[in-house]
Amino acid sequence: MMDNMAPDTIAAIATPLGNAGVGIIRVSGSNAISVVDPIFKGKNKEKNLFQVPSHTVQYGLIQDGEEILDEVLVLVMRGPHSYTAEDTVEIDCHGGALVMKKILEAVIRHGARLADPGEFTKRAYLNGKMDLSQAEAVMDLICSQNEYALKSSVRQLRGSLSRKVKKLREDILYQMAYIESALDDPEHISLDGYRDTLLTLLGPMMVQLEELVHSADQGKIISEGIRTVILGKPNAGKSSLMNVLVGEERAIVTDVAGTTRDTLEEPINLGGILLKVVDTAGIRETEDAVERIGITRAKNAADDADLIIYVVDGSCPLDDNDQAIIELIQNKKALVLLNKTDLDLLVEEKELEKKTGHPVISVSAKEEKGIEKLEKRIHSMFFSGEIDFNNQLVITNVRHKTALTAAFNSLNLVKNGITEGIPEDFLTIDLMDAYGHLGVILGEEVRDDLVQEIFSKFCMGK
Repeated sequence: MMDNMAPDTIAAIATPLGNAGVGIIRVSGSNAISVVDPIFKGKNKEKNLFQVPSHTVQYGLIQDGEEILDEVLVLVMRGPHSYTAEDTVEIDCHGGALVMKKILEAVIRHGARLADPGEFTKRAYLNGKMDLSQAEAVMDLICSQNEYALKSSVRQLRGSLSRKVKKLREDILYQMAYIESALDDPEHISLDGYRDTLLTLLGPMMVQLEELVHSADQGKIISEGIRTVILGKPNAGKSSLMNVLVGEERAIVTDVAGTTRDTLEEPINLGGILLKVVDTAGIRETEDAVERIGITRAKNAADDADLIIYVVDGSCPLDDNDQAIIELIQNKKALVLLNKTDLDLLVEEKELEKKTGHPVISVSAKEEKGIEKLEKRIHSMFFSGEIDFNNQLVITNVRHKTALTAAFNSLNLVKNGITEGIPEDFLTIDLMDAYGHLGVILGEEVRDDLVQEIFSKFCMGK
C-alpha cells in the first residue's frame, strides 16, 4: 500500500517556536541538498553541500540574497541512511522565533514546501524505515508524561511489539501455507492428524494475544496516568493534601466547611508515575443547592477513578457522612488517610482499616507528615498490587488493542472449527483474518485515510 513517495521536498521547523539556544530547520526529499546549498555559505568556500560527505556537519552562514540571516551548522545526511530514508539536511541555527521563520521562508522560496504534521515520520514509514506501530511510538514518546510511559514508548519504538506481531504472523502464515499445500498435493503432504497439531499450536498464540489485550488496561494508566480522586467529608484536609501533593497552593484551604464546591484537577509526577489528582467537594448532607451539585460531581468522579484517596479527620469520631463515603468506596481501588495526626486522635488505624476494608496510612497534611508513606504505598500498588506494571510489553494504543482482540477472536473461531470438524480449507479463512488483523498493527493492511489520520496528530517538524 502507498508505496509511491511524493517527489517533492518538504521543510519545517523541528524545534518548538520561541526563544531558545538552538533551533532546527529540517529539510527532506530528493532535492534537499539543492534547496539548501544556494543559501548556505560554508567556511570552506571550495566545497558546496553536494561535495561534502554524508553525516558531516558544516559551519557557515545562511544568506538569502544579500541578507545574512544567521550563523549556522548544517548537517547533511544522504538517503537511505537518514530518518526518512531520503536526502535530509538539518540547519542548526540560533533559536529565536524570527530567525527560524526567516530561514524556513528562504528554504521554501528555493524549492521546498512546508511539511504537513508528521510528514517526516510518515515518509520514514512509507520508505520502510519503521512500521506503523513504531511510528505511533514516536508520537507516544514525544507525549510521554512519566517514566513508565517513556520506557514503554522506547520499547515499542525499538520494535518490541513489531517483533512479537511479526512472529505471530509468520506462525499463522506457515499453517495457512501447509493447509493449502496439502490440499493442492495430497499425495505428498498429508493432513492426517493435522487438526490436533494445529489445535496444540493455537494455544500459545492465543495466550500471547490474550496477555497483550489484558495489558491494555495497564497501558491506559501508564500513558494517561492514574486518575486519583480525593474524597472526604468537609474539613477533613482534602484540599491541604492536594496542595502538598502539587507542591503549591492550588486549592483554597479555610476552616469553613464546604469551601470546595467543585472538582479541581492537577497532574502530579509521583516517583515516575503520573497521577491526575482530583480534589472534590466534601461529602455530607446539606441543603445548599450549589454544594449539593459539587457533592454529586465528587461522587461521579469517584465512579470514574482509577484510585480513590479517602481522607478521614482523625480528630473527630466517624459519623454518618464517613459511613456514606465508606459505602461509596466499597469494591474500588482505594487508600485511606487518617489525617490530622498532629492533633489528639479519636479514630484508630486498626478500627478504620476494619471498617473500610482498605489500607490506612496516618498523615498530617498540615505538617506534611506521612506523605512519603503515601507515595511509597501508591508506588508499591503500581508495581506489585492492584495496579500492576512490569517490564513486559504493554499495549498503550487503542488501535492495537482492537486489532489484537480481533486476531484473538479469529483464532478462537479456528479452534472452534477444529472441534466442530469444519474442513481444513474453511479454517484458512479465519487464519487469514487473524493474519490480516495483526497486519493492521504494522500498517501492512490499513486504509490510506487511517494512516493520514494517525500522522495528522504529530507535530509539524516530526
